Amino acid sequence: MTAPVMVQAADMAGPQAMTRVIDTLGEMFVDLAAGRTASPARTVIEHGEQRVLLVSPAVWQRRGVGSVKVTTLTPDNPANGLPLIHGIVALTDLATGRITALLEGAELTAVRTGAVAALATRWCTAEDADELTVIGAGVQARALIRAVSAVRPIRSVRIHSRTRAGAERLAEWVRGTGAVRATVFDTAREAVADAPIICTATSTDDATPVVEAGWVATGAHVNAIGGTHPDAIELDPALLAEAVTVVEDRTAALDGAGEIRAALTGGLVKTDDLYELGRLVSGEVSALGRTSVLRTVGMAIEDTAAAVALFEQHRAATGEGASDGRA
Repeated sequence: MTAPVMVQAADMAGPQAMTRVIDTLGEMFVDLAAGRTASPARTVIEHGEQRVLLVSPAVWQRRGVGSVKVTTLTPDNPANGLPLIHGIVALTDLATGRITALLEGAELTAVRTGAVAALATRWCTAEDADELTVIGAGVQARALIRAVSAVRPIRSVRIHSRTRAGAERLAEWVRGTGAVRATVFDTAREAVADAPIICTATSTDDATPVVEAGWVATGAHVNAIGGTHPDAIELDPALLAEAVTVVEDRTAALDGAGEIRAALTGGLVKTDDLYELGRLVSGEVSALGRTSVLRTVGMAIEDTAAAVALFEQHRAATGEGASDGRA
């Protein structure tokens, strides 16, 4: 039996890998919006003090692949010098049932979440948009900066975080990536003022918005990806009344996006006002020149698409796993 290819976090780095993930996600989201694929709900098992085990399976039949992601969240870990998230993704060949690859799960999650935001940014912003605001300074903030920089010529990154020290560390990392200016702001309001691209990636568990609607410039695009539970709100729901509101999938957004549910309950938007990302990619809907918001919740089928993209990238770079002739 041929052993699965191991794809480590280091194998997922670089603009080529990121671009491949973004492009593959675009292909998948078109299928998802057209009803040609689906994403089952993940299984969540809570145990101990806020410890969580998550299992996320999905199948993308047109590409002949499936995946299962097993993830653990252990809140005590960061204080003990360990990552908050551990995980692994098993990629399978549907024709043979063989497990073709095992991918490091925490990094894949960060990459695909950033790539979803970058995909929306590609379709919602001008090609010369070169300034990015990031609210939050964790692992996902870095993935967002890498991903958005793969689709837009980012020259300046504005940063605000709950702690100044965290924001400064992220700014140093940004400066170390190349000729990019990084500026730390003491308030979210200052950070988002006049920014064409805004990403929120916080660990808020509050219903009080981190970013108010009036702070966002007309025509800006916002990617809201954070929050620690389905009722958490990063972005003022009032902005959704004025913006083109984009979601990965309507049903998933209704289940897991606090801003979406609050906007619906408040009569600010209707379900028909939620545009699925695949409709932007296919050209059915355009948000260019308008204020726009992507609210993500994360879906198992995204892991499948990202896994096959990263496996293909790894195989192209190393030749490993190429003998079976399949993805």
